[in-house]
Amino acid sequence: MSPQSLALIAGMGSLPELLAQEARRQGYRVVVLALEPVVDRELSHCADKLERVKVGKLGSLIEALKRHQVSQAVFAGKVPKRLLYEGKVSPDLRALKLLWGLRDYKDDTIMLAITQELQKEGIQVLPTTALCQDLLVPQGSLTEDGPSRAELKDVAFGYHIAKEMGRLDIGQTVVVKDRAVMAVEAIEGTDEAILRGGRLAQEGAVVVKVAKPQQDLRFDVPVAGLSTIKAMLKARCRLLALEAEACLLLQREEVVREAELGGISVLGYRP
Repeated sequence: MSPQSLALIAGMGSLPELLAQEARRQGYRVVVLALEPVVDRELSHCADKLERVKVGKLGSLIEALKRHQVSQAVFAGKVPKRLLYEGKVSPDLRALKLLWGLRDYKDDTIMLAITQELQKEGIQVLPTTALCQDLLVPQGSLTEDGPSRAELKDVAFGYHIAKEMGRLDIGQTVVVKDRAVMAVEAIEGTDEAILRGGRLAQEGAVVVKVAKPQQDLRFDVPVAGLSTIKAMLKARCRLLALEAEACLLLQREEVVREAELGGISVLGYRP
């Protein structure tokens, strides 16, 4: 009996590689569709088949899925929406038709529409977490040095702000200090929001990242990793708080090691 095929639609970061490896471990035949120009890793070593598809070419993406006889797919990795505004994406006719029919261009609106287009073609989009439950952040301090009382107050304050921003589908991350908002993540992404907030806070800011109240686990699951810690070090931030059992933390051992070396605490937070 031949193994079941799974398509991994890959964007930026290390998540596509981790999910592809886990899918193969579970016995899937993995077809990686690498989205250009955003994919930034070599993925051929963890794929049974690899094909490159340009961002915005929805018709080509669906044709590739059908050509490889795939009926299940997973989104993995970031596709920065700013590419649309920088003129680096040339949508094909099918993508343009989809975009013209949308009520707005929020992340959830776009991704839900794409997911529904795939479903119309008989392709089921699985939750990202179906392959990476072990990457979900546990509750409690991950580093030896935990948060102070003042920092916990900032975390609680930032958590509710971030949840509201998520409800509005603006972003999932806020940077706070002394219970004041330094930066809210928008189209620029988490790392740029951290750098912006850090500049305003000067030092000692708290970064809080949460899942949206209406989080669709098939796309845009909140992720943190080494790049998050590097941005925090550059911005002289003090604490990273991730919503427990709702955010993915990649390369956990390396993240904790680099955080501790840089004097940063990492916390899995649940109110």
